[in-house]
Order: sequence, then C-alpha cells, then structure tokens
Amino acid sequence: MDKGSLQYIAGRFREAETRAEFLRIELAEAIRQADREDLPQKDICEATGYTRQQVRRIVKAAATDSDDPQSADSPRHDEA
Repeated sequence: MDKGSLQYIAGRFREAETRAEFLRIELAEAIRQADREDLPQKDICEATGYTRQQVRRIVKAAATDSDDPQSADSPRHDEA
C-alpha cells in the first residue's frame, strides 16, 4: 500500500461519511413526516429497522428543537 492509495481510500471514506450524514438527516425527516401523517410506529420501525425508542427520540427531537440534533436523530446513540 503506497501513500497515494491510502490517501485515495481515506478520501473515499470521508466522502461516504458526508453522504451518510445527509441521508441520516433525510431519513430522520421522513420518520417525522410519517409520524405526522399518523403512520403507526410499528410500521416506521419495521421499515427503518430502528427500535421504538429510536423512533420516539427522532420524533421528539423535532418537537423540542434540540440544540444537538445528532444526539436525537442518530440511532447509534441508542445502541449499546
């Protein structure tokens, strides 16, 4: 592995992280919209693979207008 190859892979990784962040935000808004349109939480969980608690936190984040949306939108904070 040479330096140029490593830089290329690292750059691709950073681009993927950026895309993932945009998609995470888009999915969180879609979950909020589904909740506003009264889609059952069970269906939201089945469609996204998120737990009921994760869905509740995402929906609640919109209502409380959290200073740190990452903490409420991101399911990775609910795992462990």
